[in-house]
Amino acid sequence: MSVAVARFRGALARPWVGGTVGIALLLALWWAMTAGLENSTSFPSPVDVARSAVADGWGFYEANVVPTLTRAAQGYLWGNLAGLALAAVVLVVPRLEDVITQLGVISACLPVTAIGPIVMVIFGGRASAIFLGALLVFFTTLVGAILGMRSASRSSLDLVAAYGGGRWTQIRKVQLMSALPAIVTALQVAVPAALLGAVVGEYLGGIDSGIGVALNAAQRQIQPDRVWALSILAGLIALGGYALVGLVGRVLTPWAKEKRG
Repeated sequence: MSVAVARFRGALARPWVGGTVGIALLLALWWAMTAGLENSTSFPSPVDVARSAVADGWGFYEANVVPTLTRAAQGYLWGNLAGLALAAVVLVVPRLEDVITQLGVISACLPVTAIGPIVMVIFGGRASAIFLGALLVFFTTLVGAILGMRSASRSSLDLVAAYGGGRWTQIRKVQLMSALPAIVTALQVAVPAALLGAVVGEYLGGIDSGIGVALNAAQRQIQPDRVWALSILAGLIALGGYALVGLVGRVLTPWAKEKRG
């Protein structure tokens, strides 16, 4: 009996197993909460949402998902490039760490719903979606990279110096290698952030297609089934991107597999 329990706990410890169990429990809870409702206009059942998705068809979702993914990918790229570039500046010039970290904190404290309309007025709808995606990505990547660089062992740095290695050798051989696992984790977290920024930017207007546009239209037309279907799809896309980046990270940093779980 104890062996079976131990095996069960070991299986649940695997990330994909725990995630699958969690999703199944959420679906069961959702179903139970909507089972006793009749003619609900705001809380549709899983079956109603599935029917709505099938009725809308792939053409509807393709026309809205592809533009959103394009904008989210651009925001993801620019936000990560900016975060990694400033982290590299901190690595070369440590004295600038406080200033750059404060810049990242300020960007994280800016309310997206407040700054979004300003960005839209200045740059236009499409650019605002990309900008908001990059803004939400920037802080995560910057902090992750800086913390990763800090994790370098002092003894390893001293060892490189003792063998005649200069500052650049310490950065290349020790600090960058130490920072990679944390950077990968930051890049994972940045995926949902980029998608959220793009959807919020689309939701604000000035764009003719995208998940945010479709969500706005479905709300105005009182179509809760479609709202739920689009929201769930956006969550699944973010989850898939998160898992994909994590898989790539495990391949690139096999030495950090146990540390990341």
